[in-house]
Amino acid sequence: MKRTLMGRVFVAVGALIAVAFAVDAHAASAVAAHVLQHGDILGALGDHVWTVAGIGSVAAIDGLRRKSAIDNADDKNEIKSIVDALAKRDSEMKSFCEKATEEIKSTGKIATETKSALEKLSTDGVEMQARLTELEQKLARRGAGSAEHDAKSIGAQFTDCDDFKALASKGRGIARMALKAVTSITSATTGTGGVGDAIRPDRQPGIITPQLRQMTIRDLLLQGRTASNAIEYVKETGFQNMAAMVAEGGAKPQSDLSFDLVTTTVKTLAHWVRASKQVLADIPLLQSYIDGRLRYGLQYVEENQILAGDGTGQNLLGLIPQATAFNEALRKAGDTSIDVIRRAILQARIAEYRPSGIVLNPNDWADIELQKDTTGQYIWVNVQDGGQQRMWKLPVIDTNAIAAGKFLVGAFNMAAEVFDREDANVEVSTEDADNFTKNMVTIRAEERLALAVYRPESLIYGDLADPTP
Repeated sequence: MKRTLMGRVFVAVGALIAVAFAVDAHAASAVAAHVLQHGDILGALGDHVWTVAGIGSVAAIDGLRRKSAIDNADDKNEIKSIVDALAKRDSEMKSFCEKATEEIKSTGKIATETKSALEKLSTDGVEMQARLTELEQKLARRGAGSAEHDAKSIGAQFTDCDDFKALASKGRGIARMALKAVTSITSATTGTGGVGDAIRPDRQPGIITPQLRQMTIRDLLLQGRTASNAIEYVKETGFQNMAAMVAEGGAKPQSDLSFDLVTTTVKTLAHWVRASKQVLADIPLLQSYIDGRLRYGLQYVEENQILAGDGTGQNLLGLIPQATAFNEALRKAGDTSIDVIRRAILQARIAEYRPSGIVLNPNDWADIELQKDTTGQYIWVNVQDGGQQRMWKLPVIDTNAIAAGKFLVGAFNMAAEVFDREDANVEVSTEDADNFTKNMVTIRAEERLALAVYRPESLIYGDLADPTP
């Protein structure tokens, strides 16, 4: 009976030693040495059963990790081969595109073989891209970070611990190692415990734009259209009025008139941007946003040109360069900005024009509103309710398009007219430079217009402060 029991024990020990050799030969040798030296089979089992079982579970985990590492390496190699294949396909696609271009130039169409080759390259590219996406997603799910593979495996940590080394050297004892599932959980995107990649930002819809200027100058003027590239108008340049009372039978006096033909040409205002077709397709809002910004760019420059264009090259000849200079003889000692503007209105009235508006820089308009009397009370506005943006019964237009310290007063409703040849429009094209081969598009905004200043003497321009104090 005892022999049978001992036999079964030996068999069990042998099985455990065999398992131990399968997972860790070093630990198994320690078990066998203890049995041979001490003849203490049960003691060996009691001392080493935890070691053997622990090594088995650790080795199983380590084996899974090694298998995962091998799978990751295989997937990464396949990804590299697909990327190389896609690069080769792109090169071939470019060659065939160039060939197709030559065929169209010479024969007016693409050859059947070229068309078939392009279709096959396109199909192959779609399939390779799909496989590439699948592999990248698989690696992401599996956790293919290099940092994880560079760390020691659990089996290596166990055989390197002090308890195991002491057990191996003494031939008996118990080896234990505490395992930590995870360190501190943080919002980091790398390292053990980092879960930052699982946190999704709360993306707000739309695109936040910078503040846009409100365009006002064009609305002050007459609006017209033209179908030509130039505007001509006849302007009276002189009138000698000799009208007089005449006695019966007396000779009547002769008056004289003189005219000039004035021509102003249509100018083109345009700009463009380039974008990829993929970005425009993936972000539907982007194209409309770009269109709006390009149109705004046209309006911004248009307002500056209408007001202050110098007429050189392709610039418009604006209102300010053609306006009548303020008559400094009208300025009186001690005049404020409010006084100067009233005297400019007077100058226009002397010329028989009734001004319809006042243009000021926002800084100057603020200075006027902030003026106080001798008791410190605001003389222009009630600060609780504000005031109307009017002065001397005329609307005040405050804009950064006019320089600080300057003013423009005039009968804008009869002084000038803006003629539109082409309204602002936005066009998109792939037929620009190498757009076709690079999947790019060019977005262009353009308008054509002319400005005719009929009555420069109805516009008065000058300095708010005395230029010669």
